[in-house]
Amino acid sequence: MSEKNHVVWHQGFVQRSDRNQVNKHQSGLVWFTGLSASGKSTIAHHVEKKLFENGVWAYVLDGDNVRHGLNKNLGFSRDDRQENLRRIAELSKLFVDAGILVLAAFISPYKEDRDYIRERFEGDNFLEVYVKCSVEQCEKRDPKGLYKKARAGIIKNYTGISSPYEEPENPELVINTEKIDLEYSVSQVVEMLKEKKLMPED
Repeated sequence: MSEKNHVVWHQGFVQRSDRNQVNKHQSGLVWFTGLSASGKSTIAHHVEKKLFENGVWAYVLDGDNVRHGLNKNLGFSRDDRQENLRRIAELSKLFVDAGILVLAAFISPYKEDRDYIRERFEGDNFLEVYVKCSVEQCEKRDPKGLYKKARAGIIKNYTGISSPYEEPENPELVINTEKIDLEYSVSQVVEMLKEKKLMPED
C-alpha cells in the first residue's frame, strides 16, 4: 500500500460556508498574471487595501514574498516554476477554505500551469486577471533592474527575455497598464469582484 493512502483529509467542525457567513462575503482566488513590472503586485496590494476598507478578509500572495520562505528552495527552471505555482495553488486552496479572498500575483508565464490552477478551482470562485504590458514598457520601468541583468546574461530563464510568456486566452479581466492608470486598474478589479458577489456593494 502506498504511503499516500494513509493520508486522509481531516474535516473540521467549522466549514468554509460558516466562515463565509461570519465574514459576510465569499472567499475565492483572484490570479494576477503578467510580465515582471507589468503592475501585478501593485494592483493586487491596492485592491487588498480597498477590500480591507470594505470589511473583506483578503490577503496578497506575492511572488517575491513567497520565494523568501515557502518556496526559497526553488529556482527558475521550467520544473521549479511549475512546482512553485503548484504549491501556491494548494496554499491558496487552504486560504480560500479559511474564508479569505486571495489575491495571487505571479508571472505564471505558461498556459499549462495557469490551466492547472484553474482546474484546481473548477466550479469555485476563481478569477484570472491578465495584467497586460509590453516587454518594452516593462523594461523601461524595470524597478528592480532585473531586465537589465537579464539582457546582460546575469539572470537566466528570465520571462520576456530568455524565457517565453504565453498570453492568457480567456481571462476574466484584462488590464492594460500601458493605457490605463493605477486608480482605474484597481477600480476595474473592484467592479469585477462586486459583479461576482465577492465583495459587498457600496
